Amino acid sequence: PKDTIDVCEAADAILFGSVGGPVTAQNDPKWKDAEKTALLGLRKRFGLGVNLRPSVIYPFLAHLCPLKHEIIKDGVDMLIVRELVGGIYFGKHQTDGDKAIDVMEYTVDQIERPLRFAFEAARMRRHKKVTVVDKANVLDTSRLWRRVANDMKDKYPDVQLEFMYVDNAAMQLIQHPSSFSVMATENMFGDILSDAASVLPGSLGLMPSASLGDRIHMYEPAGGSAPDIAGQNKANPIAQILSAALMLRYSFHLDAEAQLIERAVQNVLEAGKRTGDLTHQGESAVTTDAMGEAIAAEMERLKGTTTNGH
Repeated sequence: PKDTIDVCEAADAILFGSVGGPVTAQNDPKWKDAEKTALLGLRKRFGLGVNLRPSVIYPFLAHLCPLKHEIIKDGVDMLIVRELVGGIYFGKHQTDGDKAIDVMEYTVDQIERPLRFAFEAARMRRHKKVTVVDKANVLDTSRLWRRVANDMKDKYPDVQLEFMYVDNAAMQLIQHPSSFSVMATENMFGDILSDAASVLPGSLGLMPSASLGDRIHMYEPAGGSAPDIAGQNKANPIAQILSAALMLRYSFHLDAEAQLIERAVQNVLEAGKRTGDLTHQGESAVTTDAMGEAIAAEMERLKGTTTNGH
């Protein structure tokens, strides 16, 4: 709606909730294409051309990860940076009888933006490494990604740059996920790999995301609207809370405040609080409200500790 666009236009950042209707009413005019028109409309309007998808495995929730313990025992903390408005999804599409054509196309400008975010994000992380994922052995667009990355790397001498074919990256994501810090890639590869990485933490309820534009950025949970539990005070609020932390970090450059939120979430989970999607072997579940209140209380406690420390 126009009033929503107007509010977003006047804002410094957009914190977006989940969108979608009941599963049983997807063809109802009210809900049909709700996600496409709402989410994709905002992406197009504000030029949200770069997607950030963190994937973190907490040691105390490692049992929820589908991978073996020995694979994830060193911890997993990766950030996937995906180009969002170019590539084969936005190229020419044509069907002519028994033949179909989809065109993958990229310009240097389209590639520079996600790579710049990837390098900048790597600088803020413990492991300062960017892995560019491509198919440069067969695709000219991938070779252009490599050229642009190599041209940019001298501006970031403190960041390690490596290249990896997408098929190998898919294998390493399962066999050695802890080897990644920041992964940067084009639209389709990023779509597939970020969805694969989303299962590692054990629940989409832990997965925040960001879509970055030239002037304004949008932050939202990676999961859907979970219509099956809507209004029941059961949903996990952590993805939304961590999306707000990303907003503080990338829109307002308040990294200390973002870290405080992330630390509060981690402490509450480590203390044993669980919403239903995180419970395991007889653990009791807390409500959405209770989880949010526990995280807010822990943030206040951490703020007091920091203040007293100074």
